Amino acid sequence: MANLPPLTDATFWAILQDELEDAVANQLVWQALGYRYNEAQQRWDNTAVSEDWRSAYPEPPDFIGSRPATVKLTRSIPPENKQLLKEELGFPGYQVNELVPRKTRRATLVNWLLSYRKLSASGSSS
Repeated sequence: MANLPPLTDATFWAILQDELEDAVANQLVWQALGYRYNEAQQRWDNTAVSEDWRSAYPEPPDFIGSRPATVKLTRSIPPENKQLLKEELGFPGYQVNELVPRKTRRATLVNWLLSYRKLSASGSSS
């Protein structure tokens, strides 16, 4: 997971506008959740992942391709951070004809990352 882009507004817009590959977008969340790939052992190390996530997903899930993983991600966003897409990015949402699972899951991923960034800045853990 080397060379991931920083958690900046530009990165978040790149995810929303489908300019960042799914793999990279997923890796940003995996990194934040604590998943690390052990090259020597050729497997995922989840010892830094919270028990709640580790038991449900011993290996990092594909958030863009998996509805259940995205639902869990949504539920883990604190209520006060549910509107960060609008509040911090000014994201107006997608048009009705754009509402496809891939885009809505990317929006969920960005909202979770915004919440993670906010919690990290305030010293709280996610």
